[in-house]
Amino acid sequence: MKKNNIIRTAALTGVLAVIIGAFGAHGLKPHFSDYQMDIYEKGVHYQFFHVLAMLGVGIYYQHKPSVWLKRAAWAFGIGILFFSGSLYLLACRDLLPFNVGWAGPITPLGGLSFIAGWGMLTMNDE
Repeated sequence: MKKNNIIRTAALTGVLAVIIGAFGAHGLKPHFSDYQMDIYEKGVHYQFFHVLAMLGVGIYYQHKPSVWLKRAAWAFGIGILFFSGSLYLLACRDLLPFNVGWAGPITPLGGLSFIAGWGMLTMNDE
């Protein structure tokens, strides 16, 4: 990712987090059980946390470019897609016209990607 692309990706993912969160709170809440709402909200929370992490990485990358910062940004993005994305699908499983059972095993891969991203930040010594 180029310097500005990390920040742009964080900004776009942040916009999506706000939209997804608002849609869940206002559009889906009447259709969700408390358990489904908890799952959905967990996806939104982790997306926001890692959007902020990616934004911080992008800002830091502008001052000290590093391959490890790029890798961390990628890992956070993949984590958001896999972890939060799979939680959104699983929370909506009763509303979707297709089977999302395959998303359950994807969630831990997203969590591992988050962990990898944080770990990559420890490797940044350039």
